[in-house]
Amino acid sequence: MSAALNNVTKKYGNAYALKDVNMAFEKGKIYGLLGPNGSGKSTTLKLIAGLVMPTSGEVTIGTERVTRQAASKTGYLTELDMFYDSFSVEDMIHFYETQFPDFLREKALELLEYMELEPKMKIKQLSKGKRGRLKLVLALSRQTELLLLDEPFSGLDPMVRDSIVKSLLSFIDFEAQTVIIATHEINDIEALLDEAYILQDGIVKNHCIVEELREEHGLSVMEWLKESTSKDKGEEF
Repeated sequence: MSAALNNVTKKYGNAYALKDVNMAFEKGKIYGLLGPNGSGKSTTLKLIAGLVMPTSGEVTIGTERVTRQAASKTGYLTELDMFYDSFSVEDMIHFYETQFPDFLREKALELLEYMELEPKMKIKQLSKGKRGRLKLVLALSRQTELLLLDEPFSGLDPMVRDSIVKSLLSFIDFEAQTVIIATHEINDIEALLDEAYILQDGIVKNHCIVEELREEHGLSVMEWLKESTSKDKGEEF
């Protein structure tokens, strides 16, 4: 097992972000974390990345319990824009190379070309969409066990999303990596997904294996999401 949440509860003050959540993520698969804002998707990614600790329960990567040092095993793309505006694109590449021993510079340069990003361009000159592409370049260039992508298509022009989605397939090492994507852009990633979890109000509302969902139930992931969140059903596909 690549990663797992076992009976995990996370509270911020008196508010629950997650309530007794169980999830399992296997190596070589792409998972979708689906649900409305405030459902617990981002908190789940932060827990796996070791950026926050559970109030109770256990988060593991492989056989090891997640600690603050989990960043060495996870490539985490945050929804937030956390660039140094005075840097150029190539400055950010160099910065990541100095911070993460698993950062692959050659892969980053290949991705820059694929994403049509000019290395000499200043971060402050990039559009929101190009900043989003740069975030993906930096995340995908790390050779980590887990790639955690929080709203990776936020701000991207719909016209370029298709090529971005294809880049996920082209630049991921499925022999060694697991990808977990938290997103609202379900239609864009449905073709990628092996499995999906629905989070609602901090609990796992439903889980599916996407191929079985299509073949045995005749549902798309979007149809399944709507059906799962509109009815209080206990069935798991």
